[in-house]
Amino acid sequence: MTSPRVAVAAPNLAAAEAGVRLAAEGGNAVDAALAATLVMMVNEIGVVSPAAGGFVTVQPPGGDPVTIDGWVEMPGRGLPPERFGRGVWDVTTEYGGGTTTTIGHGAVATPGALKALDLAHQRYGRAPWREVVQPAVDLARAGFPLGPTSAYYFGYTHEIIFGWHEPSHAVVHDKTGAVIVAGSTVVIPHLADSLELIGEVGASAMYTGDLAKLIADDMTAREGILTREDLAAYQAVVRPALTVEQNGWRLATNPPPAVGGVAVAAMLALLDGVPAAGGWTTDELCRLVDVQHAVLGQRLAELDAEDERLLAGRNVLELASAGDLRALGSPSTATVSVVDDGGDACAVTVSSGYGSGAMTPGTGIWLNNALGEQELLAGGVHSLPPGTRLTSNMAPSVARRSRDGAVLAIGSPGSDRIPTALAQTYALFVHGGLPLREAVEHPRLHVRVRDDITVDHEADLALPPLDLPTRSMPPHSMYFGGVAAALWEPATGLTVAGDPRRTGAVAISPAV
Repeated sequence: MTSPRVAVAAPNLAAAEAGVRLAAEGGNAVDAALAATLVMMVNEIGVVSPAAGGFVTVQPPGGDPVTIDGWVEMPGRGLPPERFGRGVWDVTTEYGGGTTTTIGHGAVATPGALKALDLAHQRYGRAPWREVVQPAVDLARAGFPLGPTSAYYFGYTHEIIFGWHEPSHAVVHDKTGAVIVAGSTVVIPHLADSLELIGEVGASAMYTGDLAKLIADDMTAREGILTREDLAAYQAVVRPALTVEQNGWRLATNPPPAVGGVAVAAMLALLDGVPAAGGWTTDELCRLVDVQHAVLGQRLAELDAEDERLLAGRNVLELASAGDLRALGSPSTATVSVVDDGGDACAVTVSSGYGSGAMTPGTGIWLNNALGEQELLAGGVHSLPPGTRLTSNMAPSVARRSRDGAVLAIGSPGSDRIPTALAQTYALFVHGGLPLREAVEHPRLHVRVRDDITVDHEADLALPPLDLPTRSMPPHSMYFGGVAAALWEPATGLTVAGDPRRTGAVAISPAV
């Protein structure tokens, strides 16, 4: 069987090269995306880990697109009421202009990303699972240079979030006690062994096996509420992707109960045909602001009849009305986008939140703080019933063009800027006709709906007069996401684009 060629967009070169390696070993786009994701769970420290949550969206060559939901759940099965509300505390850092989050063992939600990766491989992968995991094992065992994104984050959080738990503190500080800097070689004790076990037996190692026991026992000792019952009960869920058909393309994105894909679909429905050609005209920019304001601000009741018909005709009006599209989840996210020349496309987005600061002894696995994302849990850190899946803005997406079978994989990190970054990039590519790289690099705006409403925009995007206040930021600001996109067209082959707003890397299999 001939190995397909792949195009990979990932947060770092090691992850991108892992994807190309899997293709050379007989894997397809799904195998490549999973391998790249596992690598970034090793080396994008402070951002993601094997105990993350996430989503995998797949467009197989001969089937319908699906999203595999591996997002986090509220834990606490079998615990008495007095166990809840403990093991947590709030911290405030200057990261992101000032951020308050809840950390500690009690902030850890039931992780699901690894289950989603495993299930995606079972359904759509081609290479053996052990080979998919092996690049991550190799990297963890040899060590890796600390990347600039992690180094920047640790500059704010190395003590307040990652300094209170002994195994965690030892990784992010050198022998003198100083925080590690970009380029420092990082070796996380025990992580390679944990990944090797996962490669041998699958994700079950972390849900019902030896790793599950270590995680649950440490939780009990540290007043966490994640139990062995929670891990054993967790299941990744396969859902039909939410689709939007425009200009010969069918975009497939993350469906409910997540809200990110709903926001993308609603924006694209309202932007149908916009921009008409190239970049945004003055009128089209006004339309873009109105659309983002309507969707993110939930001003759907104020839409005119034509806009209501656009949404209703695409079956997203009810979804958009029901979901809290202003949820600010997933602040620390990483994404991988892969296509192959056989017509497969796969996009993966994963997150560990801001990090709980806890690393389970003997595993090398950092734990998420998804319960500490205060915008998602208005009733408090332990306010949901055990087993409830949290909401998310993540929207890994794939698309297929009907006339020739071309496929696109696209995703972005960026909290509430994920939907706006993806919708703008996709609209510029599909409607505006910009080449993929130009669509990714084009200046962006984002209607920020918090306590007030402001149109944030990059300085090289000239805004017309608006009724809303505006805030200018430098061109290619990290604030506006970091779109990773990969494209295969039968006539022209493989194309890949990384966003200059984030550190990242792209790779394409060499021609044979």
